[in-house]
Amino acid sequence: MENFTPITSFIGGLLIGVSTSMLILFMGKIAGISGIVASLLQFKNTPKGHYTWRLLFIAGLLISSTVYQAFAQLPVSEISASTSTLIIAGLMVGFGSKMGSGCTSGHGVCGLSRLSLRSLIATMSFMLIGFVVTYLILHVV
Repeated sequence: MENFTPITSFIGGLLIGVSTSMLILFMGKIAGISGIVASLLQFKNTPKGHYTWRLLFIAGLLISSTVYQAFAQLPVSEISASTSTLIIAGLMVGFGSKMGSGCTSGHGVCGLSRLSLRSLIATMSFMLIGFVVTYLILHVV
């Protein structure tokens, strides 16, 4: 329970909810990170006016840890995987989010709030597979 942080977790969740709500209310866009990044990488297919908000959104994600660090200490993280493992894992996540028509943030936060059946099924699949893999790694392998 040493990493139990209900107040900062609540504030973080509130900020995510407010930002995704503002994006869908004011711009009609869903805050799925994989979709935002994918559109940035598709230069020919993305309309001109869509680059600015997408770049600002991603910049906000990257800058937020610096802002947070001004008020609190960032948790210490240790990555024990090799660079090749991280690259393979990143490619698998990208492929999975493309295959699943969105990432966990798009389905879990935005899709469920819009009562999307597809997002409910996707989120349940993410969670079930996560539970199974965790069990296998901790108790079988």
